[in-house]
Amino acid sequence: MTTLDTLRAEVAACLTDNILPFWLNNMQDRERGGWYGQMTGRGELVKDAPRSAVLYARLLWTFSAAYRVLGSYEYFEAAKRTKDYILSHFIDEVYGGTYWSVSADGKPLDTKKQFYAIGFMIYGFSEYSRATGDKEAVQAAIDLYHCIESHAFDHEYNGYIEAMTRDWQPISDMRLSDKDANYPKSQNTHLHIIEPYTNLYRIWPSKELEHSLYNLISIFINHILNPETHHLDLFFDMDWTRMSTAESYGHDIECSWLLHEAALVLGDKRVLEEVEPVVQKVAQASEKGLMKDGSMIHETEDEDRHWWVQAEAVVGFFNLYKHFGDESALDKAQKLWEYIKAHFIDVYLGEWYWSIRTDGSVNLDEDHAGFWKCPYHNGRMCLELIERIR
Repeated sequence: MTTLDTLRAEVAACLTDNILPFWLNNMQDRERGGWYGQMTGRGELVKDAPRSAVLYARLLWTFSAAYRVLGSYEYFEAAKRTKDYILSHFIDEVYGGTYWSVSADGKPLDTKKQFYAIGFMIYGFSEYSRATGDKEAVQAAIDLYHCIESHAFDHEYNGYIEAMTRDWQPISDMRLSDKDANYPKSQNTHLHIIEPYTNLYRIWPSKELEHSLYNLISIFINHILNPETHHLDLFFDMDWTRMSTAESYGHDIECSWLLHEAALVLGDKRVLEEVEPVVQKVAQASEKGLMKDGSMIHETEDEDRHWWVQAEAVVGFFNLYKHFGDESALDKAQKLWEYIKAHFIDVYLGEWYWSIRTDGSVNLDEDHAGFWKCPYHNGRMCLELIERIR
């Protein structure tokens, strides 16, 4: 067995023996439907925790993608239950779009329209349709695409704003979380709009969506990418004035392969010729976050090793190897995977820990599963490598 064969086998086992069973065995709410909203870092299930749109959309994507790639009917059943729950509880039947959160019994809780979350819903619905051919799911994704285009798109300066009220009015606090700065535009939301738009284009290659993808690629190259550092700046005013000098290495490496994926799915040679040098420069800039032990720190303001950063870095560096023949990038991806195996995989509960602190200790203060913690980043890493290593 070759090194790549071994890598593929190990990530496949991590997905099917560790990550997905944790969710299927511990987090499904058999009484009220759906998934529980939280398990603490110490393994305590919080059955009445709020349920976030981001968590549910990512679960829909993960189990849909797992079914598409691996074919297990158990994954299809989980994906279908998630799709049905979202359609019954998260869709705003009055104003359109999706709620930010619902209560444990499925009632609207935080009804603001955060376009990051709506983007993830598109990602989940489009993947479900891609995996199953389901017409209801693709129509839901198309409807949410039109919500973003109708309400979030800035016709004056280009790009997409962060959030609005339930009935599409301006909202003062546009932040994704209390860890984010309150500005009207962010790299993070744009990243998770180009990501679902790319996936939707695979099953609905309309001219309007094609135009949106071309425009988003241009936004990343001309506004979000810092031409001096090749990092992605994080926050912006409406007119694209840069409002942050922080560097997020995880977002850099994640963007490098998602931006490349968008160009590859569009299939335009001219766009690929423009994007591919950017892909390599952004990935190389992210290497500033690599540590001697093979891991990647989160950002300039946080040197902990976060679960999602390690996962995205594996995919990003493997993408450089796969498409550009960069053997050193393959070495980086493999070292990251070795670090993940040694430090992140919870062999007792299942799933991965939230982060490893700078002193090497496991962070048990953050969720093991919850509002933001789900099997999307690490599950996707496994699925990407399974598909890319043939």
